[in-house]
Amino acid sequence: MNTYTYDEIETGQRESFTVDITEEMLDIFRSLSGDTNPLHNDSDYARGKGYESRVAYGMLTASFMSTLAGVYMPGERSLIKETHIKFTKPVFPGDRLDITGEVTEKHDGFNMIVLKVTMTNQRGEKVLRGSMDIMVQ
Repeated sequence: MNTYTYDEIETGQRESFTVDITEEMLDIFRSLSGDTNPLHNDSDYARGKGYESRVAYGMLTASFMSTLAGVYMPGERSLIKETHIKFTKPVFPGDRLDITGEVTEKHDGFNMIVLKVTMTNQRGEKVLRGSMDIMVQ
């Protein structure tokens, strides 16, 4: 876990990590969220709708934004105040996601950073883009 202080963070600074999406992750997310939509839970149903297999929950994918802020940038001193998310392509079990955050702004009066977030799959396709306003305590 990173421990960046506000003063240690610079505009343009980046952090990233990789995560492999598994069937088990989808099952756990279903259990936690109660979302039983067959698109996320039934491979045959998803294929019948034109997808290669079960589609990962968008909010499961987006949850890695919390990991990005809470572990990588800034790490333990983070408090997410606002998020903006756009899902650009579906994610499937077996996908490997590269999750990257880049500091695009610093707001000294509030000790707040703006982190631009991109997630790409193993084929280099962008699956999510967004931003977070994060207070650095």
